[in-house]
Amino acid sequence: MARFAAAKDRLDVMLFVVMSMSPVLQQYDSLDAKQKAELGRAAPATQKQPPPNASPPANAVFVNGVLAVPGAPTNTDTVPAKFSAKNAADDELITIAYTFKTLTDDERRAVYQALKDQRARSAFSADIGTKLPPGIELRPVPDEVAARVPQTWDYRYAVAKDRVLLVGTGRIVVGVFADVPVSEGHRER
Repeated sequence: MARFAAAKDRLDVMLFVVMSMSPVLQQYDSLDAKQKAELGRAAPATQKQPPPNASPPANAVFVNGVLAVPGAPTNTDTVPAKFSAKNAADDELITIAYTFKTLTDDERRAVYQALKDQRARSAFSADIGTKLPPGIELRPVPDEVAARVPQTWDYRYAVAKDRVLLVGTGRIVVGVFADVPVSEGHRER
């Protein structure tokens, strides 16, 4: 009975919206072709975009998606990818890889140094987002490493050639750590 009442309430709301729009729609239908064309041209004219090479107004709050006020951070994750190579690269990461995106070079080096000597039984290579085959042995990240870099807690790892791979659920590689730390904005692909 409650479902019926909820459905009836939704129908009442939809009917109200349609009825209140009806005079507007009737008025639009009564316009001739010339008046409709003028309406179509008037709307875009009010939203003119400046040319791409034009300098922004002096009082602009945002310039190319970057907050342009004194003291605002210059390179943030909110800048659209078309204006930031770093954010464009971040957009290509799988969601779970963001866990390791913000690690410092020291934290990356600590993970690599602690786990690099656990040699793999077979030679293989993998990048972020790759699903490892069942034949690759995965080991839990040692407690000492997880204490130093808490983001690695509950992950498993494998060593592939000269890289340490952190692996999440479903055997998917979520982090790649090499001998040379990868600074933010210059990640391996």
